[in-house]
Amino acid sequence: MKFSDMPYKRLNIEEIKAAADALKQRFETADTFEEANRAFLEWDKIMSHADTMMSLAYARHSIDTTDGFYEKEVEWIDDISPELTELSQSFTKLLVESRFRPELEEAYGKLLFTNAEIFLKAFSPAIIPETQETNKLETAYQKLIASAQIEFDGEKRTLSQLFPYKQSADDEERRAAWREEARFYDSHARELDDIYDRLVQLRHKKAVKLGYPNFVKLGYLQMNRNCYEAHDIAKFRKAVVKYIVPVADRLYREQAKRTGLSYPFTFADAALQFRDGNPKPQGTAEDILKTGKKLYHKLSKESGAFIDKMYEEELMDVLSKKGKASGGYCTQLADYKVPFIFANFNGTADDVEVITHEAGHAFAYYMARDIVPSDNQSPTLEACEVHSMTMEFFGWKCSDDFFGKDAKKFRYSHLCGAITFIPYGTMVDHFQHIIYENPSMTPLQRHHVWKELMGVYMPWMKLDGSPFYGEGKGWQRQLHIYENPFYYIDYCLAQTVALEFWVIMQDSRKEAWERYMKLVKKAGTQTFTELVATAGLQSPFEEEALKEVAEKAEQWLDDNEE
Repeated sequence: MKFSDMPYKRLNIEEIKAAADALKQRFETADTFEEANRAFLEWDKIMSHADTMMSLAYARHSIDTTDGFYEKEVEWIDDISPELTELSQSFTKLLVESRFRPELEEAYGKLLFTNAEIFLKAFSPAIIPETQETNKLETAYQKLIASAQIEFDGEKRTLSQLFPYKQSADDEERRAAWREEARFYDSHARELDDIYDRLVQLRHKKAVKLGYPNFVKLGYLQMNRNCYEAHDIAKFRKAVVKYIVPVADRLYREQAKRTGLSYPFTFADAALQFRDGNPKPQGTAEDILKTGKKLYHKLSKESGAFIDKMYEEELMDVLSKKGKASGGYCTQLADYKVPFIFANFNGTADDVEVITHEAGHAFAYYMARDIVPSDNQSPTLEACEVHSMTMEFFGWKCSDDFFGKDAKKFRYSHLCGAITFIPYGTMVDHFQHIIYENPSMTPLQRHHVWKELMGVYMPWMKLDGSPFYGEGKGWQRQLHIYENPFYYIDYCLAQTVALEFWVIMQDSRKEAWERYMKLVKKAGTQTFTELVATAGLQSPFEEEALKEVAEKAEQWLDDNEE
């Protein structure tokens, strides 16, 4: 079924509650494992349908934030989703305490129960009011960013549509685009500060209600960290500073020489990687999509069947337009066993990364779509990002088709970006740890923390005191900080693993794909570190992993510099 034909119907929360009561009764009073299992799978199907309706509403709202119908539906979902979480938790509690747990563990794996126990620690009906308010604030942030109408080059443009100008080889045009973007954020400074301050206070209040000293522990539970703790992330941060930051700094110094721009960089100048312009895909958006189809058919039969379904059923909305939410994501429509990709093509290399990164998520879901229960279809999010970030590197197989004369430049830029991203992403995570450990900070103090961390993780940037970026406010454009606390380090862990796959690709793309498929096919039945081991790779929590990928990437970049 095509995405546009998928019917949406507002959930009947009272019917779901009644069904939950009946199924819980059946589960509790079951005389056999088979009876209990049937009740469990029926509940799983009900929740999958609820997820489908919510995903449809959010996706259609993202596509057009001015659509009044879906705007109201999302507002309604923001209110009722905590109630669904409460229902899910009540069933999960029965599952964990069931006398049939040994048989259920044998059928679905012990990890399902490890995750269930984490879920029970992360929610209580007592935090429903704060969760509802948090949902509303996250939606308000998204709507604020989507509302941008920036006058530039004779037209009003969204932030996504402004992005190509921010990479222009024309210094005056590029710097002007960055100034206009900064002016937009700066004009909403008070609102951005207020939304985030309220989010921090609400999240802290939820944590205290659940018995935690601050939101850090609760944030980790909500991210379902099932194989590592905050001290492991702190160890990873130190390794990033030790091994990745020096390489990234050297790459930026070489970029300054290559472009003739001053080091340390302003934000506008750091965006220009090559004096004659950053790599751009050749052809139209339609050409990129056609090449994407070619890529997935080259990789394997499974990926070829996947991409055919995505295109035939119109399971992507990728063109930028007025009123569309910013960013990109992949979600699942469980009733139809298909993923859906949302993105904003802007005429830059990011368009190609969408057709690889977001489609990497989509392909992983496609491979796991028949696994039951649904909780076993997806691993934790850092493992999901391995799916997508590694697929970006498999995309090199068609880089000549995507980029034409800019293909070599793209490969250099992409690998360079993978290395230089890790310090930034790690800084985002470090920033959040500090903020949530000190929830009474003022907005000014938060900006100061960001400035200090930039000196550690991004010494190649200068803070010149200019509005927004130069004042240490750049973190406010990172939607994950507002909407998905503690998510961002997942990208850094995944990027490290993806770079390990890239190293293997240099010797054997076939072996890399085979290892990748081993990891993908395990879906959510293993923890992140177990999945990494399944692929025969080093854990990113071991210093040697970061050390090796930094050395290999640096050598390749030296040998292939434009």
